[in-house]
Formats: sequence, C-alpha cells, structure tokens
Amino acid sequence: MQDVPIGKLGVLHMMPGIYVYVGSALGPGGLAARIERHALREKMPHWHIDYLRAETRLLAIWYARGAERRECRWSNMLERAANSQIPLGRFGASDCRCRSHLHYFANLLAAEAVRPQLKCRAIQCAQD
Repeated sequence: MQDVPIGKLGVLHMMPGIYVYVGSALGPGGLAARIERHALREKMPHWHIDYLRAETRLLAIWYARGAERRECRWSNMLERAANSQIPLGRFGASDCRCRSHLHYFANLLAAEAVRPQLKCRAIQCAQD
C-alpha cells in the first residue's frame, strides 16, 4: 500500500489495482485539452486527479462527446458496479453530491465490465 496526499482532501491509501476517475471537459480547450493535461504526470496540482496522476500509470481514457454533464451519472454507475470501491470520499466531487468521482477495482477485467454500460469510447494509452 502507498499513501498519496491529495491536497486538502486527505490521504489516499492506494492499493494495487485499477482506479477509474470520471470528470467533465466542458471548460476552455474542451476534451482534447483536458485529456492532454490529465495525461501529464508532472505538473502543478490543480485538481484532485493531478495528485494521483503523479503516482499512477494511465492505461486508457474512456470518453463521450456532447454538452451533457455525464460524470455524476457515470460515477453512480461505477459505484453500483460489482467489485467497485470508493477509495477516498469526495475525490473530484467537491462541486456535486456524489460520494466520489474516483472508483477502485482490484483488476482490469472488473473495471472493463462496467464500460459498456457507460456507452463511451476508449483510447488505450501507451505506458507512461
């Protein structure tokens, strides 16, 4: 287990496994800019995910285009999924009522089982 400080939110006790983070990209620059920023490992932390990215490897990006904010619906679906856990409450969810926008799965197979329900596309990432 590795302890990762997540800004003012607290400490994430990271277990080996798959972490799925959901967010939106409706701000300046849109989807491409947000993905590019989140893909960077070294940067000045702004969002909760920035602290986690410094300690993780990006495997894939699941996305959908449109003006609809999907992150809360997706987060709720991930929370209800079999074998899903919330590793740190309020992660990425400071502006909504979700328990967290970060979800943990022990393995990739368990995480991938949820993706069809989200109706999103996937990009596999090179190991960073």
